Amino acid sequence: MQTVNLGIVAHVDAGKTSLTERLLHATGAIDRLGSVDAGTTQTDTGEIERRRGITIRSAVAAFGLGDRQVNLLDTPGHSDFVAEVERALGVLDAAILVLSAVEGVQPHSRRIMRILRSLRLPTLIFVNKIDRAGARPEDVVGDVRRLLTPAVAPLGTVRAPGTPEAAFRRDDPRYDHGSAHRLAETLAEHDDELLADLVDDLPPDPDRIDTVLRAQVAAGLVHPLLFGSALSGAGVPDLLDAIAVLLPASPPAESEPRARVFAIERDPAGERVAYLRSYGGQLRARQRVVAYRREPDGRTTTTRARITRLDVIGAATHHAQTGDDPPAALTAGHIARVAGLTGVRLGDQLGSPAGLDGRSHFPAPTLEAVVRPRDPARTLALHAALLDIADTDPFIRTRVAPDGGTSVLLYGEVQREVLAATLAETYGVEAEFGPGRLMHVERPTGIGTAVEIIGHGFLGTVGFRVEPDSGVRYRLEVELGSLPLSFHKAIEEATRAALDQGRHGWPVTDIRVTLTHSGYWSPITTAGHFRDLAPYVLMRALAEAGTRVFEPCRRFEAEVPADRLGAVAAYLGRLGARIDGTDEIAAGWRIGGVLPARLEPEAQRRLPDLSSGEGLWSSTPGGDRQVSGDPPCRPRTDGNPFDRVEYLRFLAQPRNRS
Repeated sequence: MQTVNLGIVAHVDAGKTSLTERLLHATGAIDRLGSVDAGTTQTDTGEIERRRGITIRSAVAAFGLGDRQVNLLDTPGHSDFVAEVERALGVLDAAILVLSAVEGVQPHSRRIMRILRSLRLPTLIFVNKIDRAGARPEDVVGDVRRLLTPAVAPLGTVRAPGTPEAAFRRDDPRYDHGSAHRLAETLAEHDDELLADLVDDLPPDPDRIDTVLRAQVAAGLVHPLLFGSALSGAGVPDLLDAIAVLLPASPPAESEPRARVFAIERDPAGERVAYLRSYGGQLRARQRVVAYRREPDGRTTTTRARITRLDVIGAATHHAQTGDDPPAALTAGHIARVAGLTGVRLGDQLGSPAGLDGRSHFPAPTLEAVVRPRDPARTLALHAALLDIADTDPFIRTRVAPDGGTSVLLYGEVQREVLAATLAETYGVEAEFGPGRLMHVERPTGIGTAVEIIGHGFLGTVGFRVEPDSGVRYRLEVELGSLPLSFHKAIEEATRAALDQGRHGWPVTDIRVTLTHSGYWSPITTAGHFRDLAPYVLMRALAEAGTRVFEPCRRFEAEVPADRLGAVAAYLGRLGARIDGTDEIAAGWRIGGVLPARLEPEAQRRLPDLSSGEGLWSSTPGGDRQVSGDPPCRPRTDGNPFDRVEYLRFLAQPRNRS
């Protein structure tokens, strides 16, 4: 039996969870439709998800479709939870991008589609809510071609849009020569034979069109588009047919065993459970495994664990379709919930490091918020809870400051509210969040060196050279045997942690740190001495090299009436935006460019006045730019500005000196 791991992705409120529910019901996987508003859906199982009516964690449900088992991954739509989307994309065979027939193409949809296209992931586009007042299916097709991809192939039309009687009519190229010709024109972009037929004015061969369509969908070259309604069920049978016929199944099993961890959660009993997608080999309960991890600097590290429980997703579906006993082992193409993988993190691979990639398709969060327990006695419990949560979302980085405060990185207000609820309901820690502040970064501007020699107040020797590079790199210029391995590990770990605060308190990136000097006294020196000494020497080297501070930016699009183009463009220029270009659209003009993130709220506030109330604003992360003038210092968790001299004194405390 074939398997298809299919993800449903969308901008928030496009209706993907309702569509998931409809697909499960239409295929008999569930006997009653759940409701997002009532909190009774199959995939939004968390109490916070049910209460808020949004998807926070990716969830998996299975259904049978002919000779296929479809593992359906419902992913979050809110941009605050893009980390969940990214992890799901890494294990999918195909995707359905859900759009609203009313709201059309929204900013988060554009971001997701760019990544789907870069991955060449086979993708169907489903325009939902055709029965809602204001539905504009034809306009949405134009928006898709203009904003998402020109390689879109509508497979039918909508009757009575915007009414309860709205329905989808699937075109049949065998009888509708007009639709066959339109489809052939789209496919001919990547097929010379079809192109030659069109040039020679030959009628398209329907069988040839079917074959080419399936091949180009599988290659991610073209995206079929269908319409429907998750609430009424209109168009859902045609969507299921497209899933069965057009989307490719999981590829054949690899020769080497390999499975990827794409989600981690706590079950009702509090046990840590990981979701794995297998590409080859077999995994069983009580089996010992090795997990491989790609670190940000490119290193591959390993963790050993033992599987205590393994439940294959869709085991009941497999039994119902084949009559065989439910599978006891995880095999290629399938997904399982696995317990016992202590120490294994998201993105790790079991069995093999092949295909590991530490790069991220989504930018890291840029808002930092200070978290404090309402009861100061719960400070340690708060730290532990945040570290545990960071295991399930690596983008939530925690930082414990010398004053005892803790900060976390977040995407936005919704994520902060969800995190506060999780701390209270799951960990029993009532926490208060300070206001979010934009995270900057520091980059070295030159080369700096510093050395501390053993016997001059320290029980170890450490020397560093720092210089510009890409990412964060650490290397040795001393012999590996010059120190015990535990001492080398202590120096590297302390160095990486210390780079969280540069000369102005911001994280340092695009830097190479080289260990140039080392030494110790046996048996007096310990790893702890190096953990204290390395940050002190590093900060001195960084001070000599110098750093520049860069602030986060947003890539924006503003749609304004034609007669307001000049006024809006002039204002954005004065505000500090870099305008990349303008495009004429049906409603006026679209202005695109990059703006410092700190100025975006002001631009959004002024746009209605400048555009006579008709302006539309959307934005996505847009990299960073160097701060002009005096660089800002990162506030400490107690609200006071960062002071480098004070920080150096803290690092040089005499607790591990001779």
